[in-house]
Amino acid sequence: MKVLVACEFSGRVRDAFRANGHDAWSCDLEPTEGDPTFHLQRDALKVSRWLDWDLMVAFPPCTYLTKSNAWRWAQIQQERERALEFVMDLMFAPIPSIAIENPAGAIGTQIRLADQYIQPWHWGEPYQKTTGLWLKNLPRLVPAFTEKPTDLRAYVDNRPRTSGSLSGAGGVRRSRDRSLTFQCIAKAMADQWGPPSAIVKA
Repeated sequence: MKVLVACEFSGRVRDAFRANGHDAWSCDLEPTEGDPTFHLQRDALKVSRWLDWDLMVAFPPCTYLTKSNAWRWAQIQQERERALEFVMDLMFAPIPSIAIENPAGAIGTQIRLADQYIQPWHWGEPYQKTTGLWLKNLPRLVPAFTEKPTDLRAYVDNRPRTSGSLSGAGGVRRSRDRSLTFQCIAKAMADQWGPPSAIVKA
């Protein structure tokens, strides 16, 4: 399949699909932290309309959408409205199958409820990080584990770094790190949404 992974700078989901033999490309306004060969540093909305993509997995920025910012939604109303409009544009991109990933927050209250919420511990990571999936013509992901572990930790950063690498623009760096998709979830997306039989016909 021809797969667009929108708003992804890490290349994790893109690489998971490419490892399974798909023609997958990441796209973001930022340069990729992975192999730049298959990364488009461009507007995701424009790219979504360039080619005949079969599948798009999109990770719109959650800064103005996440539930953790609900206490100041009145202060960032205009930014939140623009962010919601961007999500809507992604949802209605001319692509047969679409998945939108975002934390619980404004998308669920202002657009529609998520089709599914997933956790890193569903695939063996000892973290709790509630993440919503809004799906078009795609099945819900099937977890590898359904029993919640008792030793879960709140997710802060799933990529080890030295103290020096968090200096300077540390707040921005940590925010970017927290936005990264867990490798196990990227693999689950590629494994479960990649086969043609996984596509749910409307």
